[in-house]
Amino acid sequence: MSIAKSAAADTRAARILDTRPLLLGVLSLSLLVAFLRLYEQLFAWNAGLDSFSPEFQIYWTSLLKLSAVGSFAGAAGLVAYLWRTRDREFAKLTPALELRRLLYLVQWLVLFSLALFWGLSFFSEQTAVWHMTAVRDTDFTPSNIVTFYISYPLFAIIGMGAFFYAKTRLPSFAKGYSLPFLVLVVGVFMTIPNVGFNEWGHTSWSMDEGFAGPLHWGFVFFGWMSLGIFGVALQILGRLRELLGAELLDELRRR
Repeated sequence: MSIAKSAAADTRAARILDTRPLLLGVLSLSLLVAFLRLYEQLFAWNAGLDSFSPEFQIYWTSLLKLSAVGSFAGAAGLVAYLWRTRDREFAKLTPALELRRLLYLVQWLVLFSLALFWGLSFFSEQTAVWHMTAVRDTDFTPSNIVTFYISYPLFAIIGMGAFFYAKTRLPSFAKGYSLPFLVLVVGVFMTIPNVGFNEWGHTSWSMDEGFAGPLHWGFVFFGWMSLGIFGVALQILGRLRELLGAELLDELRRR
C-alpha cells in the first residue's frame, strides 16, 4: 500500500512540476548569448572600430536600433499579456494550482538569475576589456551595444515578467507589493539608467583604464540589489510551507 501511495504522490508531483518552460527559456537564452558572442567575434574588429564607416552602420548601428525597438516592444507586449490574462478570481484558486504557479515563479527567477549573470558579469567584464584594448570614437561601441542595449534590457524584461507573473497569478503577491521583489526588479533595472551617467563620464573624462572610478560605482550598487532574490525565495518557501503542510514536509525530509 505504501508503494502505491508513493507512486500516486510522484504522479501528482509530476503534474504540478512542469519544467518545460524553464528548459525552453534556458535553451533560448543560451542560443541568444552564443549568437551575440559569435556576432562580436565576426564583426567587432572588422567593422566596429570606426563608427563613421559604412560597415559600422550596417553591422552595429542597425543592431542598436533593432535592439531598442525589440526591447520596448518585448517589455510592453509581455506586461500587457500578463495583465490581460491575470487571474480575476483568486477565491477559486486551488492549492494544487497555486503550488504549480509558485513553481513556475521559481523557474522565472532561475532564468532571471542566469540572464543577470550573462549581463552583469560576462558581457560587462567583456566591455571593460574592450575599453582597455581598443580606442573608441563613440559611446556605442560593439561591446557596449551588446552589453548595455541587449543583455541589460533582456534581464530587466525577464525580471519584470517574473514580478508581474507573481502579481497577477499568486494571491500572496497580489495583495500588496513585495519589498524584496521590488528591490530585486527595480534595483537591477536601474543599471540601465546608470548607463547614461556612465557614458557621460566616459565622454567627459578618460575613464577607460580607471574602472574603480566613482562613475562605475552605480553598477555595483544596483547590481548588488540582486540579493533581493533571497527575500523573494523566503516568501515563496513560506507560502509553500503553508500549502504543503507540516506533515507532508516531514515526509519529504525523510525521503
